[in-house]
Amino acid sequence: MKRSLAAISLMAVSALTLVGCTDSADPAPDPVTSDTTTTEAPEATDDATADGEPIQVRVAALPIAETGALWAAMEEGIFADHGLEIEVVPAQGGAQAIPALLSGDIDFAIGQPFGPFRANLQNLGAVIIGNYASANESGKDVNAVVALDSSGIEGPADLAGKRVSVNSLGAAGDVTIMKAVEDAGGDPSTIQFVEVAFPDAPAQLEAENIDAAWVPDPFMSIVDGGAGHIVMHPYQETIPGLSLLTNITLQKTIDENRDLVESYAAAMEEALSWASENEEAVRAAIATNMNIPPEAAAGITLPQFTWDLDTGDLEELVEIAVGYGVLDEAPDFSTLIVAF
Repeated sequence: MKRSLAAISLMAVSALTLVGCTDSADPAPDPVTSDTTTTEAPEATDDATADGEPIQVRVAALPIAETGALWAAMEEGIFADHGLEIEVVPAQGGAQAIPALLSGDIDFAIGQPFGPFRANLQNLGAVIIGNYASANESGKDVNAVVALDSSGIEGPADLAGKRVSVNSLGAAGDVTIMKAVEDAGGDPSTIQFVEVAFPDAPAQLEAENIDAAWVPDPFMSIVDGGAGHIVMHPYQETIPGLSLLTNITLQKTIDENRDLVESYAAAMEEALSWASENEEAVRAAIATNMNIPPEAAAGITLPQFTWDLDTGDLEELVEIAVGYGVLDEAPDFSTLIVAF
């Protein structure tokens, strides 16, 4: 018999507090002209050290399963091998990390690209230097729109006119949901998006305060294994393999301390490649750092960990976002992307 969503969610939340992995819909500033040219940085040279001692680097990252690759690589000593000592600073998303970058409180951030998109439109100098994790192109994805079995919602078109929760408005969640609904013949303008934290979504569904919810694991599986089902994986419906999280820093940091950025980029590229081949170590790091049972970590759907950034996918995401008015204009990709 399927268990109560609220009861199962309460157990999950007691073991894990998960914050949003999308970015807030900050008001869009004055537009700039879009350009798709990518600025190439030189190849990394010697690793960063300070008088033979590791360089202290503060990295903002979400306390979610995807950060398992970073935690595991740190434990493996990959960053230490590159002369870096990483301090992970909990963050809510790319947008929230931008002020911390500007103030110098952190050196790098791992977050969704909508934060850098909006920062670029404000000429704040935030840049994406590489990817971190991408959605799965097929099979079970890392997030999904879920609904109760009693809702009558079976496919994307059924979401038209419904209340759908996302953890943060104005980012990849609602953008890809609207596109999937439109492609399925529904009217995306009739969707009422509601901001609900991921841990609260199952209970909000059960209370009928929302009709459907966009959530990652473990909440995706909580609903799917309880009184509900997966309606769709919106990334796969729109841009399969879309970047979930990117590595972000400031152009100022590159200009003033290129050696540090090169060392970080080289270490992160190695870390992500290693993580993609060492899933058990990543899951062990998730269990330890998120204080959840190993069996729970074993059931979490992992993304594709890769440094390679598909700029074309980001440009497509921007085009969709501009079409729905989520972004007023496209960011300038010639200054937004500085590939290492």
